[in-house]
Amino acid sequence: MKAIRLTAIDRPLRLREMGVPEAGPEEVLVRIKAAGICHSDAHYRAGISLATLPVTLGHEMAGVVEKAGKNVQKIAAGDRVCIHYLATCGVCHFCSVGQEQFCGKGQMLGKHRDGGFAEWAVVPARSVFKLPDEIPFEEAAVMMCSSATSFHALNKARVKPGETVALFGFGGLGFSALQLALAQGAKEVFAIDINPAKLKAAAQFGAVPIDARKDDPARQIQQQTRGRGADVALELVGTPETMDAAVRCLAIFGRAALVGLTQKSFDVAPYQNVINKEAEIIGVSDHLASEIPALLELARTGKLQFPPETIRTVPLKEAAVNKVLDALERGTDQIRTVIVP
Repeated sequence: MKAIRLTAIDRPLRLREMGVPEAGPEEVLVRIKAAGICHSDAHYRAGISLATLPVTLGHEMAGVVEKAGKNVQKIAAGDRVCIHYLATCGVCHFCSVGQEQFCGKGQMLGKHRDGGFAEWAVVPARSVFKLPDEIPFEEAAVMMCSSATSFHALNKARVKPGETVALFGFGGLGFSALQLALAQGAKEVFAIDINPAKLKAAAQFGAVPIDARKDDPARQIQQQTRGRGADVALELVGTPETMDAAVRCLAIFGRAALVGLTQKSFDVAPYQNVINKEAEIIGVSDHLASEIPALLELARTGKLQFPPETIRTVPLKEAAVNKVLDALERGTDQIRTVIVP
C-alpha cells in the first residue's frame, strides 16, 4: 500500500510502499476514504511535538471497514466508520471512568503509531464509530479532531442556553465551535481574530466578529455586552496574549477554557479577574470517545455543517501534502484540507 510518512524532523514527508497491515483480535483494518491534514501534523513535521519516527501521520480518519479482528463484535466489514484518534488500554482508572485521554499507555494515531495518510490503517476497535450515511467521509475526518475538540471544550465549559460565548481564533476549531455553541443554545457568539477573511466567514455563520487589530478584544467584548462580559471564552490560538484576553473578558461566574497549545506562561490578576468574579480557568485536553455519538448526531441533523468552500481535497501524493503543511506552518491556509486516497 502507499503511505506518506514522517521519516525525519524538519524534512518533507515521503511516500513509501508498505505492506497492508494485519488487524489483531481487538483491532479493525480500515480502507481510508478521507484523512484530514491538521495543524498538529505541521508541528510534528517541525519537531515541535515529537512523534515516533518513522510514522505515517494522519489522526483525522474516516473510511470503510475491510476486516474486523476475531474478538470485535459491534463493527463489521463494510461498515462506514470514523475513528477516535486515541488508542488506549481500556482497563486503567482513566479509561474505566471515560477519561481515556489520560491513559498511561495511550498512543495517538498518526503520532505514536501509524495513522491515516495511507490507503489502509489498523486501529483499535474501541476507537471506531459507525458513520451515518448522511455524513460524507471528508467531513467526518475533519470532525474527528477540530470538531470533537471544540465540542469537548464547550462541554468542559458547561455552556448553557442563553449564554454568550467568545471564541479566540476562528480557524478549524473556531468554525466548529461557533456552530456547536449555537446548537447548544448560546445567545450570542463573538469570534475574535486578526484575519479579515476569517472574520467575514465568522459573520456569515452567525457570529459577531471582533477584530483584535483595532483594540483590546476583551475591552471590545465588554463594550458589546454593556460591561457584562462573556459567560464562556474558548481560547483556540495558543498564545499568552489570547489566553490573557480570554480570562479578562469573562463575566461574573464566567469560564475560560484553554485549548490552544503553548509552552509560554501568561499572568493572571487573581482578585480582579478570577476571585472577584468567581470565574474559572479550565484546561482542555483532546476529547472523549463518549462525546463522538452526540457530535455525529449534530452533523447528521445539519446543526454542524461544512459547506463545499470550507473543505478542499488533495490526492495521496507527497508533494500535495507537503504543500499543505507548508501553508499551515506559515499560517496562510484558511481551508481544511483532506487527503482522499
